[in-house]
Amino acid sequence: MSFSISKFLRNRRQVVVLWLTVLAALCTIIAGVSSAQQRPRTTGATATPTPPQPAPTPAQTGPGRRIAPQLGEPPPPPILKPKPTPTPDPNSAEIDEGSTLKINADLVTLNVRVIDRNNRPINGIGKDEFKIYEDGVQQRVFSFTQEEVPVIYGLAVDTSGSLRPQFNQVLDAAKSIINSNKPGDETFLERFISSDKIETVQDFTPSKDALLDGLDNLYIEGGQTAVIDGVYLAAEHVAEYKKGTGDDRRRRALIVVTDGEDRASFYPESDLFKHLREEDVQIYVIGFVSELDADKGFIRKSPKEKAISLINKMASETGGRAFFPQSISELPGVANEIVRDMRTQYVISYDPTNKAHDGSYRAIKVVVDQPASSDKRIALTRSGRTASAPGATANRPVTPATNNVRPSTNVPRRPPQ
Repeated sequence: MSFSISKFLRNRRQVVVLWLTVLAALCTIIAGVSSAQQRPRTTGATATPTPPQPAPTPAQTGPGRRIAPQLGEPPPPPILKPKPTPTPDPNSAEIDEGSTLKINADLVTLNVRVIDRNNRPINGIGKDEFKIYEDGVQQRVFSFTQEEVPVIYGLAVDTSGSLRPQFNQVLDAAKSIINSNKPGDETFLERFISSDKIETVQDFTPSKDALLDGLDNLYIEGGQTAVIDGVYLAAEHVAEYKKGTGDDRRRRALIVVTDGEDRASFYPESDLFKHLREEDVQIYVIGFVSELDADKGFIRKSPKEKAISLINKMASETGGRAFFPQSISELPGVANEIVRDMRTQYVISYDPTNKAHDGSYRAIKVVVDQPASSDKRIALTRSGRTASAPGATANRPVTPATNNVRPSTNVPRRPPQ
């Protein structure tokens, strides 16, 4: 019995010793791991840790390499790109080549609209009821008529992306204007986008079919809108067409369809209005400004205000009119008013008392007598003119009527759909 108890106790001690050995080994392992994770102690001066240095940026040599912007050369002036025209037949020229036409180069012709307070035209006014002033000095009326004369006019359409929502209705209004053309009228069609894309879609023609086909070929295209350049070149083309061929009795006008936001024109605004004062071209503008940003800063106008100001100035300086339709449903009425205004005007000429050819600006004002029993009469015409430069002559050599647009490349047609 005592042997059994002794054996049992001996076995139990062995088990306890075994467990103690295992436990000691585990403690040794744990202590080793903990010491490895601790920062080793240093003696002497404390070492200052060195901050990590950013890796150097490798030099960019691929396609995405960034280069500092540089101011380049100014772009060349825009050129109206004409469609090719057949060689004129000398036998059909209005005046023989080499002939000399003697005209009064000083004679100034005004297209005058007379309206009431409600913008309705007033007809039946006599010659003696008009008074013309140049720089405040009354001028003698040389000729006067209210008869309908043929109209030479351009239709310049802004085909940049900003007009996309109204484009179909714009084309309908343009077609309505062209369909009102009468025998003897001639029209040319221009599309403008950016300064380097101002194109003749159809040069001057009496053919309504050719003009309507040209409208059908218009399409919207992206670009930095150049309203000033488009108007500058179109007005110049209208003014120069058949100039000096004895057909100067024709009324000359330009109809512009745009939102009026000029973004990147070559010509500054001052050059445009200086140019317009030298040309007897009335400008009618249909301005779609409702979608422009109306927010303005402390020292600048909003894009909408700038567009309205430019449009109104183009119309008022040339004796034309500006329209700002609020909806596309107004376009047919606007088209009818433009046609009516071009047809119901007085043509008055005067021989200026100031004969100096000094290139100076002369302010013009037309006043109409106000009968006591009638509505108020308001005479509208261009605000002034620029006298011809020194050296101008009254004798002009005349060549057959040609397209006086500066030469350039052909006009691209609508891209394939």
